[in-house]
Amino acid sequence: FFDHAVLHTSVFLHAAMRRSAITGLVLGLLLVVGCAVPAAARADADFTDDAPNVVSHKDKQFASGSESFEFQAEVSRLMDIIINSLYSNKDIFLRELISNGSDSLDKIRFLSLTDSNALGVGDAEKLEIKIKIDKERGVISIRDRGVGMTKTELKENLGTIAKSGTSAFLDTMQKGGDVNLIGQFGVGFYSVYLVADFVSVRSKHNDDEKQWIWESKADGAFAISEDLGEPLDRGCEIEIYLKEEAQEYLEVSKLKELVGKYSEFITHPIYIYASKDVDEEVPVEEDDEVANEDAEDETDADDDDDSEDDSADDDDVSDEDDTPKTKTVSKTVWDWELLNDSKAIWLRSSSDVDDAEYTKFYKALAKEDKAPLAYTHFKAEGDVEFKAILFIPEIAPSDMFDNYYNKASALKLYVRRVFISDEFDELLPKYLSFIKGIVDSDTLPLNVSRETLQQHTSLKTIKKKLVRKALDMIRKMAEEGDTGDDSAESETEIDASSEKTKYDTFWKSFGKAIKLGIIEDASNRVRLAKLLRFYTSKSGDELVSLERYVERMKAGQKTIYYLAGESREQLEKSPFLERLLAKDYEVIYFTDPIDEYTMQNLTEFDEFKFSNASKEDLKFGDADDSEKKRNKALRDDFKAFTKWWQTVLPSDDVEAVKISNRLVTTPCSVVTSKYGWAANMERVMKAQALS
Repeated sequence: FFDHAVLHTSVFLHAAMRRSAITGLVLGLLLVVGCAVPAAARADADFTDDAPNVVSHKDKQFASGSESFEFQAEVSRLMDIIINSLYSNKDIFLRELISNGSDSLDKIRFLSLTDSNALGVGDAEKLEIKIKIDKERGVISIRDRGVGMTKTELKENLGTIAKSGTSAFLDTMQKGGDVNLIGQFGVGFYSVYLVADFVSVRSKHNDDEKQWIWESKADGAFAISEDLGEPLDRGCEIEIYLKEEAQEYLEVSKLKELVGKYSEFITHPIYIYASKDVDEEVPVEEDDEVANEDAEDETDADDDDDSEDDSADDDDVSDEDDTPKTKTVSKTVWDWELLNDSKAIWLRSSSDVDDAEYTKFYKALAKEDKAPLAYTHFKAEGDVEFKAILFIPEIAPSDMFDNYYNKASALKLYVRRVFISDEFDELLPKYLSFIKGIVDSDTLPLNVSRETLQQHTSLKTIKKKLVRKALDMIRKMAEEGDTGDDSAESETEIDASSEKTKYDTFWKSFGKAIKLGIIEDASNRVRLAKLLRFYTSKSGDELVSLERYVERMKAGQKTIYYLAGESREQLEKSPFLERLLAKDYEVIYFTDPIDEYTMQNLTEFDEFKFSNASKEDLKFGDADDSEKKRNKALRDDFKAFTKWWQTVLPSDDVEAVKISNRLVTTPCSVVTSKYGWAANMERVMKAQALS
């Protein structure tokens, strides 16, 4: 009412002002009042709009007619942990949902290679992820045009997961693990409950005529019903009904920040529905024209004396009047904004990518917050061409050796930028399954089944080159800063110590994998042996390599001595070492159960044989002819004594009794025959049998 009154009154005032000053004053007061009241009203409205509008979804119910189910017990435990993770990094929910959407898009694109109708037509062909915010409802929606899920898949994948990943994640959390690692266990979807009171998943699969909706309040139950809402064509749309304390995620700027932080290198386009200000030319309004005409009338009154100039000006004015008058105004428009326009990092030259970009890409790929220990980026050319980036994590996966021989490598295989699979056994051997990365080949065929591709001969060549590059990456990490010069300056020693610590971290996490490689990979056994690290009788707290051991060998020493046992403290007190230590020989200590298996496959290094100090026939290599004669004479003198002992001891347990020069203070010791199991190996085998 007041807005109408102001407009009407202002026009009337313009017409009557010359007639009556009193009338003008009255109307002027009305004008002031009319402007003030709407202004106050608008101020109140603006204040109301700026106030936070928190919407609670705790009382939201399932769709009518839906079928309800109970969550699997482990899933319920998982959700309880997530919901009660008050101090967790809640931002990761968006990373996990986008990652799942990207995986779904990869699957439908792969299916489309052999089924031309899989993608559909029109908008359904666009492989993209779209994010939209509804502030009034307090809801975030994330939609992908991926493969989608049937009713059965919704129930199995989101409610009754029969995967080891759930158990592994729960075990990790019980040991004080971080919920941020949830994506590594294949259960990243449930991170949505860090921020949501209620979640719905609308889904359409090509093999199902109906569209379904899955709903859950994270209270131990979920429901599935037919979705009669907007058709999806194909894919999933997740609606996240935010908790009261998670309203910050209703800001477009916040979601943009999270996508840039976690999902910049997702290969599919990610869009967000956002506003932006644009400049636009619009016609000048009538009121503006009236004001301009009044200004022109005053100007014309002052210029009556110059008739010729006025005539020319009138011509110009008449020309200008024929052209529509416009002005530039700022306008707010809403549209889909692309958030990840970065080129695939592995397609770029390594010289064009800096460390920060590699770290950011790794965090997005591996779904973790820590930077990689090392990485290598290379391009292979020749009969088989491919590009690859390989990363070594800082910490080993908690399930690294669970189901070891059935676990696929952690590499993603692309063929001409099309994602094929991340479950190829042929890309890396089992012992290097901890290495993460991407391989993109231009040689492999694209339009064949995954099973056929696994048998392709080019994969063998790719695997060979990947293994070589991976081992070179580990070797460089081990050698950085290790000068091997004991007389180096103090500054150099400090740098070397710092670099060694990096490899020490690797060895602590993945040393067992290198030992498994020595057992399994005969072709790379020498390379892997150089990566071994261990403590010795002379190393103190420093890990030593075989190359370093050989450099420090005494003159005339012909074998590499080692002893295996339960702990370093136990080995240091062993009588097997008495003579070796007395002669100042360095002895390697092996305390990992797998070491016994490793040494059965590693019989020599750099042409030096390995010698187990716990076995018979231990030779020191420094005996001259006189010492050999003296030892023979002793054996002859005590021959009757040793024979008597052998008759006294049980023959099933004792094979022989001999005089030995290996002891110094201990009167006797029990050793293993040259080709038999050592006592420590027997202990390991019994422990396995009883475990």
